[in-house]
Parts: sequence; C-alpha cells; structure tokens
Amino acid sequence: MREEARPAIEIRGLSRRFGSMMALSDVSLSVRRGEIRALLGPNGAGKTTLLRILAGLTAPSQGAAYVLGHDIVRPSAAVQRLVGVIPSGDRTFYQRLSGYENLVFFARLYGLSRREAARRVREALGAIDLMGREHLMVGKYSQGMLKRLAIARALLTDPTVLLVDEATHNLDPEGARHVRDLVQAAADRGTAVLWATQRVEEIRGFADTVTLIHQGAVRFAGTPSQLVALAAPTRFLLRIRNGQLFSGPVLAHLEAALGDRGELTPDGGGDNEHFVLTIADGATLGEAIAALTAADCQVLSCHETRSEIEQAFVTLTKDSAT
Repeated sequence: MREEARPAIEIRGLSRRFGSMMALSDVSLSVRRGEIRALLGPNGAGKTTLLRILAGLTAPSQGAAYVLGHDIVRPSAAVQRLVGVIPSGDRTFYQRLSGYENLVFFARLYGLSRREAARRVREALGAIDLMGREHLMVGKYSQGMLKRLAIARALLTDPTVLLVDEATHNLDPEGARHVRDLVQAAADRGTAVLWATQRVEEIRGFADTVTLIHQGAVRFAGTPSQLVALAAPTRFLLRIRNGQLFSGPVLAHLEAALGDRGELTPDGGGDNEHFVLTIADGATLGEAIAALTAADCQVLSCHETRSEIEQAFVTLTKDSAT
C-alpha cells in the first residue's frame, strides 16, 4: 500500500493483558489524516492503555499497530517526533519554570535547534492564547492553562498524529470548547486525531467517527449519527396542566390511552405535575403526545431526559456479565 494511501493510525487485533486482567481484547480501528476519531468508553474501558501502546509506552500482548506506516513496537525517533500526546493528567512540567521555559526544554529534547525551538514555542503559545503569561511559573497555572500548555507541547513538532486522553477533564465549558477548537484546527491541517473520552456530550458535532470500547473490547464503530441510531427507548419529562388530578384511576386512564406506545409514571419530584414518558420501541413521541391529548391531557412542556447519544452509550456499555 502506498504510504500516502495508508491510514495514519492502523490497529489490527490488538490485545493487552496485565497478569490475569485483559485490558484490551482484539481491538481494531484506523484513523486517516484529517480525521477526528473519538475513542469513547467509561472509566476502565482500556482507552488510556490503547493510547499508551500507540505512543510506544506500553507493548501489546498480541496484534499489530502502525503509526504512519511504522510498527509501534519498533518506532524510529523521526516517527516519534511526528506523534503528539496530550495526557489526561500531566505532572511532567517543571513547576518552577515558566511556560515558555518548559516548552523550550521539550522542544530541545525533541531535537529542535535553539533558534527553531524558540520560533516553534512562540507560535505554539500564540495558538493556545498564552502569550502575555508565558513567563509565569507553571506552578501558578490554572487547570485550563496547564491543559493548553500540554496541547502546545504536543504541537511543537507539527505532529501528523495527535493522541488525546480526556483533554477536557476538569475544565469548564468555555475551556473545554477552546481545547476542542485547537484540536479541530490541527485536524483541519491534516493531523489524524484519536480523542479518548468518556464525555458523550462532546462527540456530536466534533468527532467524525467513533469507536466505543467497553471492558477492553470494541462495542461499536461508525459515525456519531450511526451511534445515535442505536439509542435505547427515549425518555421525556412532561409537565401536565392540572397534574395533581392525574393519580389513581385518572393516571390509569392515561396509561390505557397510551397503550403500547409507551409508559407514563410520576417522576418522583412530589409536585404531581411532572411525569416521565418512556417511548416504546417502534413508537414516536408525536404518537404518544397525540394519544395523551386525545385523553384530555394538556402537555405544557416536554424535555428529553437523556440525549440520544447518551442513551446509546448506556445501552452499549451495560455490564454483559450474567
């Protein structure tokens, strides 16, 4: 296969065992240049182990993985410089050095000349909006600033592959958006991004493709819209006029009106106005609301209690043990 035609990341039947525990089991995926693939899964799913293998920090027990066409078990120094890593928790910065000094140190460690290191560091600091605070000691940086500094370090060598582990952990919504924007800009320049996260809400509108792993195994691979299509029956929170009347026989009357379209139950808030509507398989929200309206129930508001993509995540990560 021609080098330019190969995916930037290729994983084939990868497994990793730690003693009696199988952290990864027969995982396969690929990421092309310019693509953001979300590696989605709950805590302990194996996401960090997979990223560590790709970064050359952990050896696989079996299977094969290639980054830029090179076997990750025997990576060359030149290839390693083209792989940027943004870890979840980063304690590798020197707290008593400034952000600028830290980045220059790592740039020199990557083999850049002093002049080239200074140029790349200035560019990176500008990209992450830390110019003006580059001489502040890292020990005084906020969590958001530290995360942006980690991104700047990963971008110093203009990587072709970017491995990102829980990049928005402990960040406020604005900080998380800024991080995603920086990674999106790298993808727009042709960088292949593997973005590990357990935050399902940041997948839609950001990731091009998704691989969901649970207990070390792939449970889903496809697009975010395909993941949404696997959603469990949708649940909605309804507010009903004169809801205090809907108890006993009246509630039974409404449940009968719904029939096999779904189920209506009090939400447990104690105000007797809010009810949870669970849509049955094959039914639609419109059909359920029409049935309630025909039974003299006036629905004042209707809110989805869980996003479709979150429902799919929960469905696919249910413990399969019996």
